[in-house]
Amino acid sequence: MTVSTIGKPGEKGVEITDTRAHLTKSAIAATFTGAAGAQVAQQYLIQAGHEVFAFPGNGTGGRAMEQWILEGHFSGVLDLTTAELADELLGGRFGAGPDRLTAAAIRGLPQVISVGGLDRVNIAPNGIPTGRRVHEQDVMTTLMRTTPEENDRLGLEIAQKACAAKGATAILLPLRGVSALDCEDGPFWWPDANEALFQSLRNWVAGVELIELDLHIDDPAFARIAAETLLRLMARK
Repeated sequence: MTVSTIGKPGEKGVEITDTRAHLTKSAIAATFTGAAGAQVAQQYLIQAGHEVFAFPGNGTGGRAMEQWILEGHFSGVLDLTTAELADELLGGRFGAGPDRLTAAAIRGLPQVISVGGLDRVNIAPNGIPTGRRVHEQDVMTTLMRTTPEENDRLGLEIAQKACAAKGATAILLPLRGVSALDCEDGPFWWPDANEALFQSLRNWVAGVELIELDLHIDDPAFARIAAETLLRLMARK
């Protein structure tokens, strides 16, 4: 079994190599955050006999993943980076359209969802409202921190889409942070904003497994539990 990818998380304008004809019936579509966690999850799924195809969370990647899922190329989905939802909501550069996080639900595929990258929006510097918390990642990338109010809305969106799923679905919450920037002493560490996201999901999720983990999303242990959870859901089918 192999790992395929169409780019690194956060890259924009990555040309997608169309490998759909070569995917096996046991292939899993995935999005990841940190490299260490991605490696752990991929190895775990490969050892279980699955090919893993990783999509970048850059708008292009999210659209491609949703399309390929709808076309029936995957047997499960491990969607740990849903940052494109924040970009779509707030006019960021990496929005993937309103249908992001809907294809697996429509197809009835087992899926594990998390909230990776929902602390930030990739936005043009001249488009940032006054008073917002920002982080200049490099000369080309300015990130804007999402607020508690915005995270409340994102939690509702994820809950609605997850609860509409025809297949087994679980949502994993990393209580110690949702990105590399969102950690203690990190530039986007904002516990109230994260709690608004988590509480929104607690409020609105029904009929979907909600798993809260006292881990950071980039912790390899989080990735392992996410992979284990997906395999458990797939075994029900």
